Amino acid sequence: MWCLPHPIIKPLSGRSDMSTENRNPTPDAAEKGAFFPSPYSLSQYTSDETNFDGLAIETGEYSGSGRVLVIATEERYMLMQNDTMFSTGNHPVETLLPLHHVIGAGFKVTIATRTGAPAKFEWWAFPREDYAVNATWEELREQFRSPASLADVVAGQLGPGSDYLGVFIPGGHGAMLKLNDSPEVASVIDWAQENDKLVITLCHGPAALLASSSSDGASPFTGYRVCAFPDSLDQGANVDIGYLPGQMPWALGEALTKAGLELANDDMTGATARDRNLLSGDSPLAANDLGKMAARALIEQATNEDTSDA
Repeated sequence: MWCLPHPIIKPLSGRSDMSTENRNPTPDAAEKGAFFPSPYSLSQYTSDETNFDGLAIETGEYSGSGRVLVIATEERYMLMQNDTMFSTGNHPVETLLPLHHVIGAGFKVTIATRTGAPAKFEWWAFPREDYAVNATWEELREQFRSPASLADVVAGQLGPGSDYLGVFIPGGHGAMLKLNDSPEVASVIDWAQENDKLVITLCHGPAALLASSSSDGASPFTGYRVCAFPDSLDQGANVDIGYLPGQMPWALGEALTKAGLELANDDMTGATARDRNLLSGDSPLAANDLGKMAARALIEQATNEDTSDA
């Protein structure tokens, strides 16, 4: 019998606006046939707080010009196999908690979407009482609402002497919508690989890794170990408990495996992994540890680049 993974910290049983026994996906009034996750699934998968337990790097340790490029999704609706739509976007914990560690360490960030349209969020997963996530949202709110165009970043900011030390692709099912076959995303990923920059991602964010391939179709990440959200939950329990309104159009783990990557996890436990310059995590449960890993790796990256330039 399948057992529901523990929530980020605690279930939302204290929220008076939610009937936690209801497993029917909640209609999204903004779009016919679109749905948010069911109240029951949210009681299991979300919380008012995260497991943030302090910054990995003391505030102000890094004072250089190094930046991280954040590729957020501007897509809202995933068309499911049963013709319903899942109302998705970027997961707030998977986006903002890692960035809290990155910014706290002293690094600047640039938020970009494929076209420069505003980033979308799975607002139903926002941890309303969490200091780290709320503080980072307030700091970056305007960037998410008016992000850079990824094409402009590729054209003007990734040349020799670029300040970017790496790229971060947050999770949320929205990352599976168009990031996986975007030429602009492919250009960024290829640039990161060719210049030994960090690639940081979690949950469904690794879909973006599929955008990059050589002329013969081989992925530059062939043989890399990566954590990602498990297909077994998306195809089974997440449908059964009404988190998803139907089967997804394609399976992330299956696609990553076909591209030559090795999945480092088969369930959702908060696992993280680092394989060379690729840092990854399996779910919101991994966001805090991935943020710590990313902050430390960026300090290492900045130090190495300063040494090589000396």
